[in-house]
Amino acid sequence: MNVTIVQGTLSRPPEARVLASGTTIVSYDVTVRPDDGRAETVPVSWFDPPASASRLVDGDEVLVTGRVRRRFYRAGGRTQSRTDVVADVVLRTSARVRAGKALAAARDRILEPGG
Repeated sequence: MNVTIVQGTLSRPPEARVLASGTTIVSYDVTVRPDDGRAETVPVSWFDPPASASRLVDGDEVLVTGRVRRRFYRAGGRTQSRTDVVADVVLRTSARVRAGKALAAARDRILEPGG
């Protein structure tokens, strides 16, 4: 089972790009500030998102649901890795009804038989 939920603040503007395959990806950095610890920044990738994905701005409070992914690639003759969240949904927390639906969908994935 690989389900994650991240709530935090966008710490940089979204970055959209089109891959050679034609897939659009929007990347975010979401900063989480736990009550009892240092801020952590979580990289988020959203593949083929809706047009609204690029309308989020630096400083927006967001909710992300998705899964954690670690990928490997070659750079400078060495194998590198990167861990990020692959988003199913990214939305402003002020959209309470949509945020509730996104959380319910994540919960349902966790509770699915065989999940």
